[in-house]
Amino acid sequence: MSVPPEAAPAPRIVVADVPASRGASWLGGGFAIFRAQPMAWIALSISFLVVLLAVAFIPFIGPAISGFLEPVFFASFALAAHKQLAGEKLEVTDLFLGFRSNVRTLVNLGAILLLLRIGIAFLMGAMGFPSMFESPEKMTPEDVANALDGKLWILAFGFLTVALVTAAAWFAPALIAFHGMSTSHALRWSLYAMVSNPGALAVYFLAIFLMFIVAFIPWGLGLLVALPTLFASTYVAYRNVFETPPPAAPAPTAPP
Repeated sequence: MSVPPEAAPAPRIVVADVPASRGASWLGGGFAIFRAQPMAWIALSISFLVVLLAVAFIPFIGPAISGFLEPVFFASFALAAHKQLAGEKLEVTDLFLGFRSNVRTLVNLGAILLLLRIGIAFLMGAMGFPSMFESPEKMTPEDVANALDGKLWILAFGFLTVALVTAAAWFAPALIAFHGMSTSHALRWSLYAMVSNPGALAVYFLAIFLMFIVAFIPWGLGLLVALPTLFASTYVAYRNVFETPPPAAPAPTAPP
């Protein structure tokens, strides 16, 4: 167990240093949660995609709002998994559990992550990555290949940077939902958890990547399993890495 230096006294949590192999079990735990109530999780996942897509189509501000709300929904999935493991039945309305408390903090987290992604995109452009989306309907595969010639390293840099930002903030929605942390405090703890468990997170994200490759093979039908498994696994990972320390042992009583 390890605690970051100068940690605030509340919430009383510690970060577990887990082995790299544990990352795969997080995804397995997510699948176990999905398998217990599969139809409910499929309904939650489809509803999430429909809501996010509908919001994204709002002119001008839609994509930004979708980015702001993403952590709110991820908090909802963690809360839904917690509710299920407590023995309760899930409902489609559980998709909005994250809106019931700390929603402003979660939206702030979404705004920060969106700004970071936009900043990475601008940085890639400054490094020479071509803008291919101004008139994509006019571009042929040959045009795309020519535009990317010698620029794939910038694409790899952007992908890696976004992945690191995502990993650093992966636990933040659950920390806000379950511990009432501020946005900065949740990001600090989430980043510390990533630094403490790089192997487990690397295995976890590799397992997610492989799962989605397999999910797309049967005409994408595997996404009905992959998406709920991913969403539920966020709670499993959080529970495994962040543990509430046991209460201090009572002081021994003086002999009579």
